[in-house]
Amino acid sequence: MIYEHEIPTGSKLYFGESAKLKRELEKVSSSLLHTAGFEEIVTPFFSYHQHTSIDAKELIRFSDEENHIVSLRADSTMDVVRLITKRVGRSTNNNKWFYIQPVFKYPSHEVHQIGAELIGEDNLALSIQMSLAIFEQFQLQPLLHVSNINIPKMLSTMLNIDLKVFEKGEVQKLLALDIPWLTKLTYLQTHEEIDEILELVPSELKVELLRMKALCETINYTHVVFSPLYYVKMRYYNALFFRFIKENFTLGVGGSYDCDGIESSGFGLYTDNLIEILIKRIG
Repeated sequence: MIYEHEIPTGSKLYFGESAKLKRELEKVSSSLLHTAGFEEIVTPFFSYHQHTSIDAKELIRFSDEENHIVSLRADSTMDVVRLITKRVGRSTNNNKWFYIQPVFKYPSHEVHQIGAELIGEDNLALSIQMSLAIFEQFQLQPLLHVSNINIPKMLSTMLNIDLKVFEKGEVQKLLALDIPWLTKLTYLQTHEEIDEILELVPSELKVELLRMKALCETINYTHVVFSPLYYVKMRYYNALFFRFIKENFTLGVGGSYDCDGIESSGFGLYTDNLIEILIKRIG
């Protein structure tokens, strides 16, 4: 039996303080992004193409009047890039776009996001700085966690290690190899430690570590942790990647990616997690 007041698991209800915070977050973010030269885009709730970049098991699907498969929007990034480059690109030269909208995943999971894409721009520092500007308006200083998805992929090939070892964070299996530079890499967390290990690691890894270092040298922020062996299988982020974390909540993620041969970058902030943190502060 389903009672009248029940809502599906994974769906969202905002009222009182949470509704007020949601509107404030969206208003402040919209203003900051507009000031920074981003234009807003609101993509359709329905898509014909989400299955090309998202596991079909995550999609909520149905058929249109001609029996074509349609899915509820489960991701904003790829739709934004494709719509700008293939549909509305003829009427605009802007390459910086933001969106404030939910995505939906099977069976009834609803995620509200504030996101932005820099199409043709792979300078990830811009995404981090924009995220920090939004956090600053709410007196938030989350931990910035910087990684590089290329590094575990390269190590998997070089050392014949299953990528799942990195995905599951099975540090003991890496340490058991007893490779001095790999041990140092496993424990690496700071900017200074990158300098110390550069002369020890294979040359191909050096390039990727320097990319991590260069990224953080352009950001004036002290709460930073490096994690070169962190790996999560991503739909599109394929190199430098970052997360903002506070009190076990992931407040946002971002990274560089390739869409239809266009090197781009972007970020997404999780509205619901931000509201949880801000409500705790009020309480």
